[in-house]
Amino acid sequence: MTAKTASAIPFMKMHGLGNDFVVIDERGITPRVDAALAMAMADRHRGVGFDQLAVLSDASEADVHLTFWNADGSQSAACGNATRCIARHLMDQDAKSTLTITTDRGTLHAVEENGLASVNMGHPQLQWSDIPLAEEMDTLELPIDGRPTATGMGNPHCTFFVEDAERVDLEGRGAAIEYHPLYPERTNVQFASLIGADHLRMRVWERGVGVTLASGSSSCATAVAANRRGLTGRKVTIDLDGGSLQIDWRTDGVWMTGPTAHVFDGVWHG
Repeated sequence: MTAKTASAIPFMKMHGLGNDFVVIDERGITPRVDAALAMAMADRHRGVGFDQLAVLSDASEADVHLTFWNADGSQSAACGNATRCIARHLMDQDAKSTLTITTDRGTLHAVEENGLASVNMGHPQLQWSDIPLAEEMDTLELPIDGRPTATGMGNPHCTFFVEDAERVDLEGRGAAIEYHPLYPERTNVQFASLIGADHLRMRVWERGVGVTLASGSSSCATAVAANRRGLTGRKVTIDLDGGSLQIDWRTDGVWMTGPTAHVFDGVWHG
């Protein structure tokens, strides 16, 4: 990356299974990213284009702190694929095999094994008030047509289990469910179908973004929901539009493993 200046903002473009990110390093400098900048950079015609923007900042008790912005200028406490991509980049850069990351979701741990980055996304939030939902209810089957499952992974999720995820009107149903009144902070929406033992096909509508090729936190939430409903074990493969992730719900949290890509470096002069 080029040297930081007052008028130019260096950035990296990364993706995890086509779920793409702009990454800005604000360590040691005055923060510059706000909602207006996030929306300008997110424009795929006049900006750079991304599903999420991730900002690196200093952390007193970790290697780095990450803050996430959605394409619509809203913020999210978690972004699994971006966390994985950044962790892999920093571990390679600093010749480390482990990394500690703080986010608004909490403290996360990453490891590199066999050329892949794995991140512990923490324990899932299963209580209605933690996700959060608008009122007390059983999170296993919500009173919504299709009886979806609610899960929190630092951000809210609504997972529908369907016979064939390929046939779902993802744009129509995803957009409507994102703003369902049961979700006061809006929600990410997943449609998943069981295609084999511990093997799911999933498509994603991301809160504040729209249809995405992949989503790490959505994959974690779907794996947890599938296990809670007796559809799978705690270790599953999830096939998304952009590729596959391995999710393992262990006693210490939900681990996510998959490939990462550092596409290019650039400088924003907007």
